[in-house]
Amino acid sequence: MSAVAHPLGLSYWLDTAPAFTGAVEGPVAGQYDVCVVGAGFTGLSAALYLARTGAKVVVVEAGDVMGAASGRNGGQCNSGTAHDYGALANRLGKDQAKAMYRAYAASVDTVEAMAHDEAIDCDFNRCGRLKLATKPEHFQKLEKAYERLIVDGVDRHVKLVQPADMASEIGSTQFHGGLVQTTGAQLHVGRFGRGLADRAVSAGAQIFDQCAVSAIRRLSDAKFEVTSQRGTFEAAHILLATGGTGPSSSNSEPFQYFRKRIVPVGSFIIATEPLSEAVLDQIVPTRRNYVTSKNVGNYFRVSPDHRLIFGGRARFAMSSPRSDGKSGEVLKRAMTDIFPQLMGVRIEYCWGGQVDMTEDRLPRAGTHEGMSFAMGYSGHGVQMSVHMGQVMGAKIAGREAENPWDLNWSAIPFYTGRPWFLPVVGAYYKLQDILH
Repeated sequence: MSAVAHPLGLSYWLDTAPAFTGAVEGPVAGQYDVCVVGAGFTGLSAALYLARTGAKVVVVEAGDVMGAASGRNGGQCNSGTAHDYGALANRLGKDQAKAMYRAYAASVDTVEAMAHDEAIDCDFNRCGRLKLATKPEHFQKLEKAYERLIVDGVDRHVKLVQPADMASEIGSTQFHGGLVQTTGAQLHVGRFGRGLADRAVSAGAQIFDQCAVSAIRRLSDAKFEVTSQRGTFEAAHILLATGGTGPSSSNSEPFQYFRKRIVPVGSFIIATEPLSEAVLDQIVPTRRNYVTSKNVGNYFRVSPDHRLIFGGRARFAMSSPRSDGKSGEVLKRAMTDIFPQLMGVRIEYCWGGQVDMTEDRLPRAGTHEGMSFAMGYSGHGVQMSVHMGQVMGAKIAGREAENPWDLNWSAIPFYTGRPWFLPVVGAYYKLQDILH
């Protein structure tokens, strides 16, 4: 995109956050109580928890701290599952669906508590999330969802916005009502994540970046040997806090196990130049988080410095400078379709990232071959990853913690980690959006 002021692929969140300077230089060696693989929200949250218990913790990150999904998302921290609660209850049973839904509400509380208790300046704000009905029949589905949430006593912090009242919520004529989950929040994910990294180091954890893991070998019930690009070391416990796509250079277990179960899907985001209060009052008067009801839809919010952050699965492709640029053009058209008022507004950031999707779009956390793992947040990871870092840290420390994601997890048929089927899946969902 010729109008982008910063290099393609540069995340607004990481560009506007203080640099993390606490990574350890030199080789990694010796023995640790816990090795955390991945320095995103899950890994940093767990490392902080465990270091505070007195454990000797090492975090190994293949790239930059917060450089993957945790630092490249839309900055939304919402309650509610990726699924319609009623559909989830019909499939899994009411009790399990309630536990999952409430876990998301608890995860937003976890993020808020950590931002407060750790004194991390990240503009955490309980703004609420508005799901926007893109068709009249979609609002009928939202009405049913609202009724089910209220009747089952799952969430009383929701409210319907009738089609006639939409002007009070959004300055667009494209939508036909909406559902607000008032407990949803937003934050500056770059500042929050790098703040977590700083606190983890202060608590005693060691963080090694540019340190991809190539192999993990189990030596005994309480000892693993970890081979990384910066050295070999031992650990009593392993927490895999990275997606199934990494480390991408390894062909050995356990990474192949996860690659057969997680599909990386590109998600793309643009950020406008700072907008005036008058323009923001016109287009998003309530300053909520917003998500549209289409399968291939969009999400957006306002940044702390008054930019519109606008994202979506613009193209079913992996993130790269070329695909980021093409997706940015798609997103700008979608943005100005919703808000014609923004025609001519400058786009200053355009970036992409990988969303680790499970087949059923539910996270997974548990153990595999003696190692703990938490991953597969399927586009709803800002809040749940932080929360599950705390949960898995507690589990490793031998403490009780509720985990609704310890579920059966079968491999995806005919899939070995290369998502050859993404164009077909994208075409299917786009057709569904046309038909339904």
